[in-house]
Amino acid sequence: MSFDLIVRDGLWFDGTGAEPRRAHLGIRDGRVATVSAEPLDEAGCPEVIDAAGRWVMPGFVDIHTHYDAEVLLNPGLDESVRHGVTTVVLGCCSMSTVYATSEDAADLFSRVEAVPRKHVIAALEDFRDWTDPEGYIKRLDSLPLGPNIASFVGHSDLRTAVMGLGRATENRSLPSRAELDRMAQMLDRALDAGMLGMSGMDAPIDKLDGDRYRSRALPSTYAWWHERWRLINVLRERGRILQSAPNINNPLTVVMFFLASGNRLFSRRRTVPVSLLVAADSKSAKGAHRVLSLGAALGNRIFRSKIKFQHLPLPFTLYSDGIDLPVFEEFGAGTAALHIRDQLDRNELMADTEYRRRFRREFALKKHKPGLWHKDFRDAVIVDCPDTSLIGKNFAQIADERGIAPLDAFLDVLVENGEKNVRWTTTVGNHRPAVLDEMAKDPNFQLGFSDAGAHLRNMAFYNFPLRFLKRMRDAEQRGATVLPLGRAVHRLTGELAGWFGLDAGHLREGDRADFVIIDPAKLDDAVDAYNEAAAPFFDGLSRMVNRNDATVVATAIGGRVVFRLGEFVPGYGRDQQTGHYLRAGAR
Repeated sequence: MSFDLIVRDGLWFDGTGAEPRRAHLGIRDGRVATVSAEPLDEAGCPEVIDAAGRWVMPGFVDIHTHYDAEVLLNPGLDESVRHGVTTVVLGCCSMSTVYATSEDAADLFSRVEAVPRKHVIAALEDFRDWTDPEGYIKRLDSLPLGPNIASFVGHSDLRTAVMGLGRATENRSLPSRAELDRMAQMLDRALDAGMLGMSGMDAPIDKLDGDRYRSRALPSTYAWWHERWRLINVLRERGRILQSAPNINNPLTVVMFFLASGNRLFSRRRTVPVSLLVAADSKSAKGAHRVLSLGAALGNRIFRSKIKFQHLPLPFTLYSDGIDLPVFEEFGAGTAALHIRDQLDRNELMADTEYRRRFRREFALKKHKPGLWHKDFRDAVIVDCPDTSLIGKNFAQIADERGIAPLDAFLDVLVENGEKNVRWTTTVGNHRPAVLDEMAKDPNFQLGFSDAGAHLRNMAFYNFPLRFLKRMRDAEQRGATVLPLGRAVHRLTGELAGWFGLDAGHLREGDRADFVIIDPAKLDDAVDAYNEAAAPFFDGLSRMVNRNDATVVATAIGGRVVFRLGEFVPGYGRDQQTGHYLRAGAR
């Protein structure tokens, strides 16, 4: 039999958790036609990849991205695909672009995800021809998609479309019964169209962009639990998923997610799978990951629920130009500065004596409370600054040299050099390798939360699967195995696809041929290196990326090799389509 593509003599991982074995794969019509221990007949095959000494595995599944705007402008989503990701999930954290108007969607999305608003508006205005979920999916499937796409519909999207963005972000405005009915109907329609479920957000840290309601929290954070419960019951009836985040200021609300997910109170009702943000070994709350793990294990047993926490299996290192970082939204003074877009006006505010008093007061109150940021300026190092003498120093060192408090040194440096001209970095969590290894094995955690496509100047975790596999491989070579490699690959592929109900994550006979070939000899320290590259679809904005192209020998989607030896095939993401919208439950 002839094949369209043969992958010869690689170490083959099937995504089920089984240990790898040497095999030859024959690809035909976009699917794996055969997996053979014996060499295949290569006669007439137009493309053969020699994978001897390489790993051949299912393409990675990224369960948490914010590519909602970028996919319209850059449908190849090349920064993920070049690192072996072949399936991405959009519409996370209550934000999607399904129902809300283009202006409202841009206000919801831009500041939260640190993507320039003008580009979000432009993408939606240029491409938007949909008014419903079916049209949205049709539009995505009409693009020259690189990877496969799946998506949630966002609670903030639903609330905004029904109530208007103004009422949806007012404390005293609740939806009427008719409005709640309409939200439920719109959610049901999205599920009919094939969306995974609904995404929510209870944590009030995220703020709106634009001029109309700037600095208000996302609409979903204003919802009372009777509203959430109504929408979750729609998910229950359809057997679909909720992705959300509890309010960190009121941890007891986590219990509500277990109640909403489980069937302990009503034994005949379906369990709602819930994927929550986020499990991390946080510097601001040491031991929190163990509390979440134990809470998930006990809660799922007590309430007969199905809750897992998303976890980025890497050090959570952030970069910031001045205070353009979401962690500053954790307290009012930070939000007040971010509320101001004009650079000179922001600098003037930060130099103001009364503002600084407020900043110190609120910072001191928040410093010893759990949050995203540890708020320790000894652990905040300047990497770029007009005053080059400060590069490489942390703000506490500068404070000691000047005889002032670290917070004052921080504000002084920003004002003196122009707030956005000072680039600094810190690691907020996942900094202890032993704890990361502990979390890698935890069945209550899902490996994901890359936030790909968002926070363009703050972080880059596009290649997190490669970095995770390197750590697992290195541990095995030291004789201190954390996870066998087959199980490690499963956690990044088949486990996630199975939980989210996606036709992805496996590489067996009959499966769609989405795969990545990795050279383990090149799985080296380059995967951890800092890189930036221009994003032409965002007017050449320099964004943080990953660039360890030697590691990935090839990425294939639907049986077609799209990335090989550091280069994308001609026309990729422009005049050819390899990926498709994956409807929930479709196999």
